Amino acid sequence: MNIEHLHELLEGNDGHITFRGGCHCCGIDCAVHATALEDGIHIEGGAVYDVGQPNYVVKCDECYDKDVILRDYQECLVYARCVGYLTPTKQWNEAKRAEFKDRKMYNIPDEVA
Repeated sequence: MNIEHLHELLEGNDGHITFRGGCHCCGIDCAVHATALEDGIHIEGGAVYDVGQPNYVVKCDECYDKDVILRDYQECLVYARCVGYLTPTKQWNEAKRAEFKDRKMYNIPDEVA
C-alpha cells in the first residue's frame, strides 16, 4: 500500500484504522492496526498489501518478518459481456464499470421459465 493511500484512509477514520483477516501465508486470524501520530504512522500486528481497491491482503508479524514480499497471490479476473463479447471488467473504462455496478440480477421463477 502506498503512503498517500494510507494517509487518505487514516484521515477518513479519525487517525486510526484496523485491517482484519486471515494471514495470507499461515491463515491465522490477525488484525493490523495503523495509527497516525505526531512522529509518523505506526503500524502494529503485521503488514497490509493493497491488491486493488477495495481489496487488501494482510500478513501477520511472524510471516512478515520471514518474507516482506507478497508471494503466491493471484488476482481473480471477472469477465462480463460488454458490447457483444466477453472481456475482463478490469479493462473497462470508468463509465462502463459504473454501468456494470448499477446492473441488477433477476431470477425468473421456475413456473414461468
